[in-house]
Amino acid sequence: MSEKKISPARKALQVRTRAKNKKPKFVRAESWRFARFSLSWRKPRGLDNKIRRKIKGWPPGPSTGYKGPKIARYLHPSGYREVIVHNVDDLANIDAQTHAIRIGHTVGKRKRADIITKAKELNLKILNFTLTPKPSDVEEPEDENDEDKKEAEAKAKAKAKEKAKLKKEKKPKKAPKKEKKPKPKKGDKKQ
Repeated sequence: MSEKKISPARKALQVRTRAKNKKPKFVRAESWRFARFSLSWRKPRGLDNKIRRKIKGWPPGPSTGYKGPKIARYLHPSGYREVIVHNVDDLANIDAQTHAIRIGHTVGKRKRADIITKAKELNLKILNFTLTPKPSDVEEPEDENDEDKKEAEAKAKAKAKEKAKLKKEKKPKKAPKKEKKPKPKKGDKKQ
Protein backbone atom coordinates (compact mmCIF):
# COMPACT_ATOMS: atom_id res chain seq x y z
CA MET A 1 0.00 0.00 0.00
CA SER A 2 1.16 3.47 -0.77
CA GLU A 3 0.92 6.05 1.98
CA LYS A 4 -0.06 9.64 1.38
CA LYS A 5 2.87 12.00 1.64
CA ILE A 6 2.23 14.92 3.95
CA SER A 7 3.71 18.25 2.94
CA PRO A 8 6.33 19.66 5.33
CA ALA A 9 4.10 22.66 6.11
CA ARG A 10 1.16 20.41 6.97
CA LYS A 11 3.37 18.22 9.19
CA ALA A 12 4.74 21.33 10.90
CA LEU A 13 1.17 22.50 11.56
CA GLN A 14 0.40 19.18 13.22
CA VAL A 15 3.50 19.50 15.41
CA ARG A 16 2.48 23.07 16.24
CA THR A 17 -0.99 21.99 17.37
CA ARG A 18 0.54 19.23 19.52
CA ALA A 19 2.89 21.76 21.13
CA LYS A 20 0.00 24.17 21.68
CA ASN A 21 -2.04 21.47 23.41
CA LYS A 22 0.84 20.75 25.78
CA LYS A 23 1.32 24.41 26.63
CA PRO A 24 -0.25 25.36 29.98
CA LYS A 25 -2.53 28.33 30.55
CA PHE A 26 -0.19 30.98 31.93
CA VAL A 27 -1.75 32.87 34.82
CA ARG A 28 -0.65 35.96 36.69
CA ALA A 29 1.21 35.31 39.93
CA GLU A 30 -1.05 35.28 43.01
CA SER A 31 -4.16 35.78 40.82
CA TRP A 32 -5.74 32.75 42.52
CA ARG A 33 -5.18 34.41 45.87
CA PHE A 34 -6.40 37.97 45.38
CA ALA A 35 -9.65 38.93 43.66
CA ARG A 36 -8.19 42.25 42.54
CA PHE A 37 -5.76 40.44 40.20
CA SER A 38 -7.13 39.20 36.88
CA LEU A 39 -5.98 35.86 35.47
CA SER A 40 -4.38 37.49 32.41
CA TRP A 41 -0.62 37.07 32.29
CA ARG A 42 1.66 39.79 33.64
CA LYS A 43 5.43 39.42 33.67
CA PRO A 44 6.60 38.87 37.25
CA ARG A 45 9.24 41.46 38.13
CA GLY A 46 9.55 41.06 41.88
CA LEU A 47 12.81 40.09 43.52
CA ASP A 48 11.25 37.19 45.44
CA ASN A 49 8.65 36.17 42.85
CA LYS A 50 8.41 32.39 42.73
CA ILE A 51 7.18 32.18 39.14
CA ARG A 52 10.03 34.38 37.88
CA ARG A 53 12.53 32.22 39.81
CA LYS A 54 10.87 29.02 38.45
CA ILE A 55 10.44 27.50 41.90
CA LYS A 56 9.11 23.92 41.92
CA GLY A 57 5.42 23.68 42.77
CA TRP A 58 4.55 27.10 41.33
CA PRO A 59 2.83 27.62 37.96
CA PRO A 60 5.10 27.86 34.91
CA GLY A 61 5.81 31.09 33.08
CA PRO A 62 6.18 31.56 29.32
CA SER A 63 9.55 30.61 27.87
CA THR A 64 11.04 29.79 24.47
CA GLY A 65 10.66 26.07 25.13
CA TYR A 66 6.93 26.32 24.38
CA LYS A 67 7.51 27.58 20.80
CA GLY A 68 6.26 25.58 17.85
CA PRO A 69 8.51 24.47 14.97
CA LYS A 70 10.20 27.27 13.07
CA ILE A 71 8.73 26.40 9.66
CA ALA A 72 5.19 26.48 11.08
CA ARG A 73 5.56 29.93 12.59
CA TYR A 74 3.32 32.63 11.04
CA LEU A 75 1.45 30.05 8.94
CA HIS A 76 -2.30 30.30 8.50
CA PRO A 77 -4.17 27.21 9.80
CA SER A 78 -4.82 26.29 6.15
CA GLY A 79 -1.05 25.77 5.71
CA TYR A 80 -0.46 28.83 3.55
CA ARG A 81 1.73 31.83 4.38
CA GLU A 82 -0.34 35.03 4.51
CA VAL A 83 0.43 37.97 2.24
CA ILE A 84 -1.45 41.24 2.64
CA VAL A 85 -2.49 42.76 -0.69
CA HIS A 86 -3.51 46.38 -1.26
CA ASN A 87 -3.69 46.53 -5.07
CA VAL A 88 -3.65 44.33 -8.18
CA ASP A 89 0.09 44.87 -8.74
CA ASP A 90 0.88 43.12 -5.43
CA LEU A 91 -0.43 39.83 -6.87
CA ALA A 92 2.48 39.54 -9.32
CA ASN A 93 5.02 38.22 -6.76
CA ILE A 94 2.79 35.64 -5.07
CA ASP A 95 3.31 31.87 -5.34
CA ALA A 96 -0.04 30.04 -5.55
CA GLN A 97 1.34 26.84 -3.93
CA THR A 98 2.68 28.41 -0.71
CA HIS A 99 1.01 31.81 -0.32
CA ALA A 100 -2.57 32.89 0.36
CA ILE A 101 -3.66 36.51 0.07
CA ARG A 102 -5.48 38.66 2.57
CA ILE A 103 -6.95 41.86 1.17
CA GLY A 104 -6.07 44.90 3.29
CA HIS A 105 -8.91 46.30 5.37
CA THR A 106 -8.44 49.80 3.93
CA VAL A 107 -9.09 48.61 0.35
CA GLY A 108 -12.38 49.88 -1.08
CA LYS A 109 -15.14 47.96 -2.85
CA ARG A 110 -14.07 48.65 -6.42
CA LYS A 111 -10.40 47.79 -5.95
CA ARG A 112 -11.37 44.76 -3.82
CA ALA A 113 -13.46 43.44 -6.72
CA ASP A 114 -10.54 43.91 -9.14
CA ILE A 115 -8.16 42.08 -6.78
CA ILE A 116 -10.61 39.18 -6.38
CA THR A 117 -11.08 38.72 -10.14
CA LYS A 118 -7.32 38.81 -10.78
CA ALA A 119 -6.67 36.37 -7.88
CA LYS A 120 -9.21 33.93 -9.31
CA GLU A 121 -7.42 34.06 -12.67
CA LEU A 122 -4.13 33.24 -10.95
CA ASN A 123 -5.77 30.49 -8.78
CA LEU A 124 -4.77 32.19 -5.52
CA LYS A 125 -6.42 31.41 -2.21
CA ILE A 126 -8.17 34.43 -0.66
CA LEU A 127 -8.46 34.33 3.13
CA ASN A 128 -10.98 37.15 3.56
CA PHE A 129 -13.19 36.68 0.53
CA THR A 130 -16.18 38.95 1.07
CA LEU A 131 -17.83 40.74 -1.78
CA THR A 132 -21.48 40.66 -0.84
CA PRO A 133 -23.72 43.60 -1.62
CA LYS A 134 -25.55 45.34 1.19
CA PRO A 135 -29.13 44.15 1.85
CA SER A 136 -30.54 47.49 0.61
CA ASP A 137 -28.83 47.04 -2.79
CA VAL A 138 -30.35 43.62 -3.44
CA GLU A 139 -33.94 43.47 -4.63
CA GLU A 140 -35.58 40.12 -4.05
CA PRO A 141 -38.81 39.14 -5.82
CA GLU A 142 -41.69 38.86 -3.39
CA ASP A 143 -43.40 35.48 -3.19
CA GLU A 144 -46.66 34.45 -1.60
CA ASN A 145 -44.63 32.92 1.24
CA ASP A 146 -43.10 36.32 2.02
CA GLU A 147 -46.56 37.84 2.37
CA ASP A 148 -47.62 35.02 4.70
CA LYS A 149 -44.53 35.58 6.83
CA LYS A 150 -45.24 39.31 7.06
CA GLU A 151 -48.84 38.63 8.16
CA ALA A 152 -47.68 36.14 10.78
CA GLU A 153 -45.15 38.67 12.11
CA ALA A 154 -47.84 41.36 12.31
CA LYS A 155 -50.14 39.00 14.24
CA ALA A 156 -47.36 38.07 16.64
CA LYS A 157 -46.63 41.76 17.30
CA ALA A 158 -50.32 42.45 17.97
CA LYS A 159 -50.50 39.55 20.45
CA ALA A 160 -47.40 40.81 22.23
CA LYS A 161 -48.96 44.28 22.57
CA GLU A 162 -52.18 42.80 23.99
CA LYS A 163 -50.25 40.77 26.56
CA ALA A 164 -48.32 43.86 27.62
CA LYS A 165 -51.60 45.78 28.12
CA LEU A 166 -53.08 42.94 30.20
CA LYS A 167 -50.02 42.83 32.43
CA LYS A 168 -50.27 46.55 33.06
CA GLU A 169 -53.96 46.26 33.97
CA LYS A 170 -53.40 43.31 36.34
CA LYS A 171 -50.78 45.11 38.41
CA PRO A 172 -52.31 46.22 41.72
CA LYS A 173 -52.22 49.92 42.28
CA LYS A 174 -50.18 51.06 45.21
CA ALA A 175 -52.01 52.61 48.13
CA PRO A 176 -51.31 56.31 48.62
CA LYS A 177 -48.63 56.98 51.19
CA LYS A 178 -49.72 58.24 54.56
CA GLU A 179 -48.42 61.59 55.53
CA LYS A 180 -46.12 61.45 58.50
CA LYS A 181 -46.59 64.00 61.22
CA PRO A 182 -43.38 65.54 62.45
CA LYS A 183 -42.33 64.24 65.85
CA PRO A 184 -42.32 66.81 68.63
CA LYS A 185 -38.89 67.84 69.72
CA LYS A 186 -37.68 67.54 73.27
CA GLY A 187 -39.00 70.30 75.38
CA ASP A 188 -42.03 71.05 73.18
CA LYS A 189 -45.35 71.13 74.99
CA LYS A 190 -48.03 68.67 73.98
CA GLN A 191 -51.24 70.21 72.71
